[in-house]
Amino acid sequence: MSTIFRKIVRGELPCYKIAEDSQFMAFLDVNPNTKGHTLCIPKKEVDKLFDLEEGAYQELMRFSRKVALALEKTVPCKRVGMAVVGLEVPHAHVHLIPLNSMDDMNFSNKYHMEDEEFKELAKSVHVNL
Repeated sequence: MSTIFRKIVRGELPCYKIAEDSQFMAFLDVNPNTKGHTLCIPKKEVDKLFDLEEGAYQELMRFSRKVALALEKTVPCKRVGMAVVGLEVPHAHVHLIPLNSMDDMNFSNKYHMEDEEFKELAKSVHVNL
């Protein structure tokens, strides 16, 4: 199974990358709920979050926390929320969503961004890995 996320990890598809290490990658969601909506994924293709090995799960949460802290410093928001849905792409992933209201967690609401805005935002988020 080769998902869109696997193709992003392999460099076959472009993304607005925020952070990357040997095991994980974070990039802006191209269909965001809010400005700064980011996806954190393991590079290893695993369908469901809870199918990750215990250590990989804990490391993904640690990685996601670092990305969330960087987002909170970059994108004006009250806090960064986290969601795991897992139905859109069969590859484990965590949504980090800058929040100013509960409506920002509604996946039916979308925030429009142009390519330049995505690029500028991706460059401005500095994650301390």
